[in-house]
Amino acid sequence: MAIVGNDIDHAVSLLCANKLVGIPTETVYGLAGNAYSQDAVLDIFKVKRRPSFDPLIVHAASLERVADFVLEIPPEAENLANQLWPGPLTILLKKKDIISDLVTSGLDTVAVRVPRHPLTLSLLKVLDFPLAAPSANPFGYISPTTPAHVNEQLGNEINYILDGGPCSVGVESTIVSFEKKIPTILRLGGQPIERIMDILGEVEVNEHSSSQPDAPGMLKSHYAPSKPLILGGLQEVPNDIDKTEIGALVFGEMYTDLPEENQISLSDSDNIEQAAKNLFGAMRELDQKTDIRVIIAQLVPDHGLGRAINDRLKRAATR
Repeated sequence: MAIVGNDIDHAVSLLCANKLVGIPTETVYGLAGNAYSQDAVLDIFKVKRRPSFDPLIVHAASLERVADFVLEIPPEAENLANQLWPGPLTILLKKKDIISDLVTSGLDTVAVRVPRHPLTLSLLKVLDFPLAAPSANPFGYISPTTPAHVNEQLGNEINYILDGGPCSVGVESTIVSFEKKIPTILRLGGQPIERIMDILGEVEVNEHSSSQPDAPGMLKSHYAPSKPLILGGLQEVPNDIDKTEIGALVFGEMYTDLPEENQISLSDSDNIEQAAKNLFGAMRELDQKTDIRVIIAQLVPDHGLGRAINDRLKRAATR
């Protein structure tokens, strides 16, 4: 298993040697490597078992550092970044050649963000290269929100995990593109649409996933437990499954006819932000219960971070 600690110097030495490190962000834990190194980037795809057509997000310490590897930052993108970075926002920008086509899956744009987690920000500030860092989990599975989640699945393939505690947001970043006349939200995430619209005005929202994504995290089936996840209530579960074999992600009232130990409340106070923070951990906990065969979940109110929660639930339910 990987060593878990908060030694930034050790993380720096590994990353400078083109090794991979688990890093905390406010959204989820990332599997980080030198974004300028072909070898490190190849290792990210190998360790995650990630298809090469799914691009990576590149993390930098500041907007000024982002300018090192992108061709231009449109005024609207700069305005958005100045107001929401560091934070759970990723922006698609035209890349310089120093970012390889492997990072971007052949696209001429690179997904970039400045994460809000203080430990990873400190790490990025002392590195002279940005970090490519998708979520630190096997491709397609539930994203990790604690160091233990990373160690459970990738601990035998990496040397070190920076321990930043549980993630404060709990769902991946929102991705915005400025390639069209109207800014487009390509992926719903930890930055609510309403806040982005406050800054930009009109935006388009991409409601369709793709097998050839234009940005990270756009695949139709993603964030999924190994057990079937069914959107809806008990009436959606096949008749051959006993109620003792059903797990439930709950937002609101618990089910009276399911075992209490098979249900996890995402929020005891109907708090959307708390539900987002708890989503992946709760999904993972139910997936690991040996007596559960299926998991049911209902959509939450579709506003704020509720949009991102619903997006992840829909993709987790796609087979």
